[in-house]
Amino acid sequence: MQIVIIGSGNVAYHMAKAFIQNGIYPIQIFGRNEKELSKISEELNIPFSTDSLEDATLYIICVSDNSVEEVSKIITKKDCLVAHTSGSLPKEILVGEYRKASFYPLQTFSKSKELDYGKIPFFIETENKEDQEVLFKLASKVSSNVMESNHEKRKYIHLTAVFACNFVNHLFSRAKEISDSQEIPFNYFLPLIDETVQKIHEIEPKQAQTGPAVRNDLRVLQLHEQLIKDEESLEIYKTMNHSIQKMYEL
Repeated sequence: MQIVIIGSGNVAYHMAKAFIQNGIYPIQIFGRNEKELSKISEELNIPFSTDSLEDATLYIICVSDNSVEEVSKIITKKDCLVAHTSGSLPKEILVGEYRKASFYPLQTFSKSKELDYGKIPFFIETENKEDQEVLFKLASKVSSNVMESNHEKRKYIHLTAVFACNFVNHLFSRAKEISDSQEIPFNYFLPLIDETVQKIHEIEPKQAQTGPAVRNDLRVLQLHEQLIKDEESLEIYKTMNHSIQKMYEL
């Protein structure tokens, strides 16, 4: 199979790297950012271009959601399969006479962070059984966790991921602001964070909940509210505690 990866960001980089590590060699990585494409090309030994798209049997579009539709228009070949990697977009967002698909890896990607690609879930959606088998086979060379998922289901997968990853990371950033304000090294909190995440590998998140809100410790809750000077952080603190208390009917 001749594969072209379109994009130069985090997802494109890791998709290319995952393929290379598993003996799958894309014939090209294509995009607009020549500097980033050059870095990926040099590291992974994949030809790159910013102006000439190679002829391929599979194009994987790894760009931001608001760019997928426009980028898909550059593919004019009809006898090929085109897949985007978005968790929130339908395959029909792709504009062209080619066969359309979704090839969604459920993970947070940063170029500087190594990943175990074999653990990443891939969710596949295609227009026909033959293409589904092709993408299943491709994803299965990278990961042991591959499944079919239509757009409706994938929207909820992506929503869950935002709660479980993006929101949680934002709270880490807010927590670091507090620790920084008191000159407390944030790495002191990493064992606590690691244990919190590890715990939900073994028990349900609802059962793992600790803290003053689930204990209904009003004294500590009020003390914390007095310590928070930033209105936005205070609103987050109150909203989160209210949500915890409501979940546990306190």
